[in-house]
Amino acid sequence: MAPNSSSAFRRAPALLPTSPPTLRASTTTSSSPSPAGRWTAAIRDRLDSGLPAAAVSVFAAMLRAGTRPDGYTLPLLEAGLVGAAHSVGVRAGFAADIYFCNTLLDAYARRGMAARAGKVFDGMPARDVVSWTSLVSAHAGVGDVREASRLFSGMRVDDCAPSAVTLAVVLRACTAKEDIAGGRQLHCYAVKSGLSDDLLVINSILTHLCRMHALNDAVALFEQSPRRDAVSWNIMISEYSSEGNICKVTDMYHRMRTEEVCPSCQTLTTVVGTFSKYKCLPEGEKLHSLAIRSGLSDAILVASFVDFYAKCGRLDSSVQLFEEFSETGSCIWSAMNWGFIYCGQFTEVIHLFGRMLKSPFTPSVDMLQGLIISYKELGALRLGKATHGYMIRNNYDAQSDNSALETSIVKLYASCGSINFAQRQFDSIDKKDIVAWSSMIEAYAIHGYAMEALALFHRMVDEGVRPNGVTFLNLLSACSHSGLVSEARDLFDCMTRTFSITPELGHYTCMVDVLGRSGKLDGALQVISDMNVMPDGRIWGALLASCRTHSNSKLASYAAEKLMELEPGNVGYHVVFSNAQAGSDRWDEVESIRSSMVEMDLQKLPAWTCVAETGSP
Repeated sequence: MAPNSSSAFRRAPALLPTSPPTLRASTTTSSSPSPAGRWTAAIRDRLDSGLPAAAVSVFAAMLRAGTRPDGYTLPLLEAGLVGAAHSVGVRAGFAADIYFCNTLLDAYARRGMAARAGKVFDGMPARDVVSWTSLVSAHAGVGDVREASRLFSGMRVDDCAPSAVTLAVVLRACTAKEDIAGGRQLHCYAVKSGLSDDLLVINSILTHLCRMHALNDAVALFEQSPRRDAVSWNIMISEYSSEGNICKVTDMYHRMRTEEVCPSCQTLTTVVGTFSKYKCLPEGEKLHSLAIRSGLSDAILVASFVDFYAKCGRLDSSVQLFEEFSETGSCIWSAMNWGFIYCGQFTEVIHLFGRMLKSPFTPSVDMLQGLIISYKELGALRLGKATHGYMIRNNYDAQSDNSALETSIVKLYASCGSINFAQRQFDSIDKKDIVAWSSMIEAYAIHGYAMEALALFHRMVDEGVRPNGVTFLNLLSACSHSGLVSEARDLFDCMTRTFSITPELGHYTCMVDVLGRSGKLDGALQVISDMNVMPDGRIWGALLASCRTHSNSKLASYAAEKLMELEPGNVGYHVVFSNAQAGSDRWDEVESIRSSMVEMDLQKLPAWTCVAETGSP
């Protein structure tokens, strides 16, 4: 059973070592630093002292002294100083130095400055495979697959054979742009050029095939590959995991160990994620034991186990791991946050957030979204407003990936009865996705503002956002509660004909409800007859309730008969049927229904009301 208070943080023996294994840096150092090393150290000292101009001056002096920069020099000058370093290098006579130019190309490429990289490349009197690969990488990094492919062909025309790294860069660009044809051409080139045996190329092609949904081709390549490393296995395991094929995930993992390829933290993270989805507790515990024995422990893996135990109903174990490793990464805090939410421990989420504010970590968007969800479930409007203010003060609204968080705030205000605040929050969202639109439509629906919901729907369509089944379910629900029969019919036709959305049981139930409430019982029954899915107790219950309202005892008997077949032990349906017969003065039927309830020992539970305090929970 899940813990009910903050005492959940004080639990028994550890499941992992009390401190994560550390990586020891090599203690072997050169007794006398190289000339480039001394200059680089001087540049670093200027940058650490906040003197960027002085750092560039030292770099210029280094070039004038005839000292060639090493792999650590120019990267120091990347943060806004690459252009300055470039100018200094050219004035110092290094414009024709291929090492200097290649370093500049790499720096520009990693900063996404493809145009500047192209100018450096065009001015080089001599180029090698590193030069071409750096320029290809620059264009691939900004998503210009066409130019990257053109350069790949151009280097071959220039008698410069692409390397495995070049091929991997272009393959990655084709994968990002879902260029299936380009990926196939590169695969053919790899085979013809002899690069198909290179592990980097093999793994790049495997990734491309998996992302292009060509799993069978990926499997064939994987099985035929002469070489496979941990990355190769991880690619295949990850693909099977994304498809939810737990049998294949388990099989590939065991094969990997059988072939004596050591699983990495990424491997275990993927596998435990699959076990978490299907709540495979014994298998996950074995995996955890392996992680302990192998010394595999990074923040993401620990967070995965925190999530795994919570979803398997072992919240105590999640708390143990959190307490032992909470200082190793913010992702562990987020995992513990969602673990509490999954187990319904919303008060614990609030306590956890308070602890995080006192920790070295900054709350993430994901963490705040979980907190807002908890306030919504607890009806804690005042705390929700305070957290919203915290977000505004700390510029969370300026982040590009906070749409889900902003939508959660809309839902919080709506569920707590503050429809005006919900509307204001919705209007403040810069990039509204379908979830945001549907949430605001739902907010209007639950408050009885059907016309506002319909107006928002038309505005959404005008702005080019395509509705989904949830959108129409909220709209039909709004029409049902407001008695808008013709509008509901128009929406149902729009859903099926205009947007080709197949109705689900919820949509049909709303239509039966709106027709039944308006007295169109025959039309409601026709909807059930024309359904392409099997009716359940809810839809017959909606019809039965309408029959009671409009005193149609004959149709009520028919609906009740269907209900008793589906849910014979549901006392609520017996009561509604009894009341429907009483409304038609059919007291003999009422007595018969009540007698059958006694014989079946069906007792209606007394109703009760819970009023949540809007301040602190």
